[in-house]
Amino acid sequence: MIERIGRDTVIVCVLLALAGGVWFRTLAVPAGVLGGGLLIGLSFWAIWGSVDAFMGLRSGGETPRKRASFHLVKFFTRHGMLALAAYGMMVRLQLDPVAMLLGVTSLGVAVAVEAVRSLRWRRFP
Repeated sequence: MIERIGRDTVIVCVLLALAGGVWFRTLAVPAGVLGGGLLIGLSFWAIWGSVDAFMGLRSGGETPRKRASFHLVKFFTRHGMLALAAYGMMVRLQLDPVAMLLGVTSLGVAVAVEAVRSLRWRRFP
């Protein structure tokens, strides 16, 4: 299911970028949408890695306390890098912040599509 959500996120992000480019007839909006999609992809990777680490799926023989504190530092470091990437995209690359927000919502749209897809196959009494 995670792979389907990731694939659907990419599809939704590309479709939103194409729609924004056609609607506004400028390159800044699709670039912002794709930049937001890149940010949500990086965030998803950071959260997934942290959850795997906290669940003990990648323990590597460390003690639980050492492992938890190390992964907590990694968690905040990854999100600090995300904040710097967002800053760089908005200030240095001058991407549209609203278009970036639209790109970030592509994960939410993909999750909603997956929820509808799973409800479609259930039978309610």
